[in-house]
Amino acid sequence: MRLGVLDIGSNTGHLLVVDAHRGAAPLPAYSHKEPLRLAEHLEEGEVSKGGIKALTKFVADAVVVAEDKGAQDMLGFATSAVRDADNCDAVLDHVADETGVRIAVLPGEDEARLTFLAVRRWFGWSAGRLAVFDIGGGSLEIAGGADEEPDVAWSLPIGAARLAREHFRDGNPGEKGLRELRKKIRADIARDAGHLLRGGTPDMAAATSKTFRSLARICGAASSDEGPLVERVLSQRDLQKWIPKLVDMSADDLAELPGVSPSRTHQIVPGALVAEAVMDIFGLEALQICPWALREGVILERLDQIAAT
Repeated sequence: MRLGVLDIGSNTGHLLVVDAHRGAAPLPAYSHKEPLRLAEHLEEGEVSKGGIKALTKFVADAVVVAEDKGAQDMLGFATSAVRDADNCDAVLDHVADETGVRIAVLPGEDEARLTFLAVRRWFGWSAGRLAVFDIGGGSLEIAGGADEEPDVAWSLPIGAARLAREHFRDGNPGEKGLRELRKKIRADIARDAGHLLRGGTPDMAAATSKTFRSLARICGAASSDEGPLVERVLSQRDLQKWIPKLVDMSADDLAELPGVSPSRTHQIVPGALVAEAVMDIFGLEALQICPWALREGVILERLDQIAAT
């Protein structure tokens, strides 16, 4: 069947049209995305009128695109920026009234769980006990386990866009500000790290989504042009060498780096600090970069549900 998957993230609205059936990898047929940056449209805890307008227009446009591409069904979900907004229900009601699309809000634990499912299916059972990390715009997701359902899964409000908005709005916060941010990130991650650490050292540690992919590319991983089957790894040693350089770079310099889009330059340093903290606190020398993430997890779960009926 052909599905339209509508992912409303903290940074980007992304419609992915896929050909999917149980037992096969979802095959992307068409991609349509817009840099909504909803995390930056939060005003006093609510999505602003401008953010609601941008979101509604994107969803309306996505409906037309999905219909044009022959999608039989639409799966819509929203993550941290909408989930955390005080006016979340009102925003999604407005979108539904205007577009006919009811977007579901994924709790952070479900976001981590579905991302874990996608990574497990990508690497397979040979990965053994698996740990998965995903730095999104609004949150960091962590999950681990030996099966398709993780033993532990949780979410922390330390996504790259959120930290950029809170600590880099006026530019580089300086040495003292960076030290305080580093301290906060590590304390937040370490608070519940035992959930994962009690299971022992994972046989494989993997990372997904744009921030980790960009950092891996900066550190020398293969470009996206080489396809999804090429192994990509982010090493702690390489990342630690790069962080001081990234801190000293201007936005223009960051935009010139491989794998970095101009719209995300402000997120690179906070994202790198979160990635470094993850690898240090969980004792990981390297992370395998997985091309599948939350969207694929949502698709795979829907296919499982259809097969079970």
